[in-house]
Amino acid sequence: LGKKGGLGCGSVVKCPWETQFKNKVMGENDITLHCVDQIYGVFDEKKKILSGQLKKYPEKLIIHCKDLRVFHFCLRYTKEEEVKRIVCGIIHHTQTSILLKRLFLFSYATAAQNNTATDPKNQTVMFETLKDWCWELERTKGNVKYKAVSVNEGYRISERLPAYFVVPTPLLEEDMQRFQGHNIPIWCWSCHNGSALLKMSALPKEQDDGVLQIQKSSIAKGPAATAMLHAEHLSSGFSSMVFCGKCNIFLLFLFSDNSTEFWDTDIKWFSLLENSSWLDIIRRCLKKAIEIIECMEAQNMNVLLLEENASDFCCLLSSLVQVMMDPHCRTKIGFQSLIQKEWVMGGHCFLDRCNHLRQSDKEEVPVFLLFLDCVWQLVHQHSPAFEFTETYLTVLSDSLYIPIFSTFFFNSPHQKDTNMGRESPDTQSKPLNLLTVWDWSVQFEPKAQMLLKNPLYVEKSKLDKGQRKGMRFKHQRQLSLPLTQSKSSPKRGFFREETDHLIKNLLGKRISKLINSSDELQDNFREFYDSWHSKEPKRACLQTDLRWKAICGDFLGGRERGRDGWERTGRNVLE
Repeated sequence: LGKKGGLGCGSVVKCPWETQFKNKVMGENDITLHCVDQIYGVFDEKKKILSGQLKKYPEKLIIHCKDLRVFHFCLRYTKEEEVKRIVCGIIHHTQTSILLKRLFLFSYATAAQNNTATDPKNQTVMFETLKDWCWELERTKGNVKYKAVSVNEGYRISERLPAYFVVPTPLLEEDMQRFQGHNIPIWCWSCHNGSALLKMSALPKEQDDGVLQIQKSSIAKGPAATAMLHAEHLSSGFSSMVFCGKCNIFLLFLFSDNSTEFWDTDIKWFSLLENSSWLDIIRRCLKKAIEIIECMEAQNMNVLLLEENASDFCCLLSSLVQVMMDPHCRTKIGFQSLIQKEWVMGGHCFLDRCNHLRQSDKEEVPVFLLFLDCVWQLVHQHSPAFEFTETYLTVLSDSLYIPIFSTFFFNSPHQKDTNMGRESPDTQSKPLNLLTVWDWSVQFEPKAQMLLKNPLYVEKSKLDKGQRKGMRFKHQRQLSLPLTQSKSSPKRGFFREETDHLIKNLLGKRISKLINSSDELQDNFREFYDSWHSKEPKRACLQTDLRWKAICGDFLGGRERGRDGWERTGRNVLE
């Protein structure tokens, strides 16, 4: 929009990091049709929402994007015929519902053999084969009590479930076929003490027939006999939170279009943020994840997450638990494999939740964005424990609306395989080879990809058996985020090992000797890091917030540039 049509002019002064961190797919002023959220027109200095047929055309066009950008286009000096063509074209292509096959994703894809051979140790695990699931079971030491099954191969049982998944060992494949894909306890992750995290679409009722009684017995016998089962019902408490918070966030904070309006809202910014309830939703999600971890670690209980379709908050909470508990999931490759396992193969409805087809606004809910913001809280408070940066999280959230990657454009693996032609081997045409978002070389050069990695990352060292035995009594550790703001505990945190190791590396040998010899100095350091670990989540993604800073007033390429050097205007809805 900023390159053609005479919509704007001016000179652009780039910061050094902007030239280095340049996206090869998306230009500075490029807007994908899937990224457009609202379109406004300015008529005689009055802003109105544009939709349908227009009798009068605006003199200024304002486009609010789903990735928190706001673009201003001046049409005052453009010919009337050009204005009509531009405005009508944008309205038509961004507000009219489309079919799945009409997505640009399929136009971009080329017909080729799909090469999915991956090395789990060096690349993102896609969990599209039985071997991937067996590797994950072996990695988490869950292969004794759980097994990977291929009973749904070809999606014979259910179209909502992946072709391969993990279930408790006592559960027979014949019984799963009788379940018809419903109420199957699916394994998510195993803890070091033997407890496990599972998810299921619904809990069997007492008055159900013998088939459902088999389900109940498999849940009871599947995990360790010594471990008790704790059920978490998510459908009632969590679903209403995001649905209520969505309107407040994505309508309230996206309306700062100019500097005057920005400063008017800046005075009451924190009260507006509090009224949106977004940070309260984040707090409740992190708190629930901590409660689940307490059940698994301290009480040695298996936790079963229950939700209507087990595809929204089951994905969110199971992912948060693994990020907090599993150091592998805090690496870049491990985090991508986690999203692939719990969200993509777990059946999260990205197509509906992001409203890519523009068919139903009621189904559009930012659950995945909520997850990324929760992870940002952990990254901000425990940076040495994560291999990736907040730049990585920002780029990942932006990739939701780039229509050349297939990762976030389907509701289920069955829908993806069906539209790619994998389920029809008799066809003459080869299956489509769709790009995955995990290949960052498509978007960034090697130098730019370095900004996605955390230079202060400290890999958690593996303990030998003797050290593990000595630390078994320390199960009740201080969690990543305290349940109350005032509570402070000297107990070790989830990420304390990485923090301690970082201190030693940064201070060097001489200062390390001083720390080891001086009890007073050591206590001061402990006190500082104990208070650091007791922080409450008070803000959201800082880097995304830089897109929404005060406006300098310069019109560059048809849009306004923030005074902090970022090319995006306004302010972050998550702050």
